[in-house]
Parts: sequence; C-alpha cells; structure tokens
Amino acid sequence: MPEVGRLLMFAGIALFVAGLALTVAARMPGLGRLPGDLQFQVGNTTIYAPFGTMIVLSILLTVIANLLLRWLR
Repeated sequence: MPEVGRLLMFAGIALFVAGLALTVAARMPGLGRLPGDLQFQVGNTTIYAPFGTMIVLSILLTVIANLLLRWLR
C-alpha cells in the first residue's frame, strides 16, 4: 500500500509542475511564435504546428532531466 501512496504523491507533484509550466509559458513573450512555427489558414479553419517551439522545449526539458538525474545519483 505505501507504493500506491508514493505514486499518488508523485502524480500530484507532476500535475502541479505541469500546471505551473503552462501558466508561466503563457506569459513568455515569443513562445509559440518562433521561426519554424507554421500556421495555415483556409477560410474558418486554422492549422497551427509549433515545430520551432517543440524543438526548443524538447532541448530545455532534456537538459533539465539530465541535470536532475545526475543530481539524484
């Protein structure tokens, strides 16, 4: 039973961090309008593909994950 409790605590922390990241990301200027972010508009339909933003966030999260994993060892 303690394993389930730890899992629930970790899930709660992960949700909190995700919510915090979304709140902060909405206030960052330029995020979502980087070179490589594509937007197509035809009539009432808009297709948005944030490739540039995804690459930047992927690199940033990879660096953070590597630092955390090295720190936890």
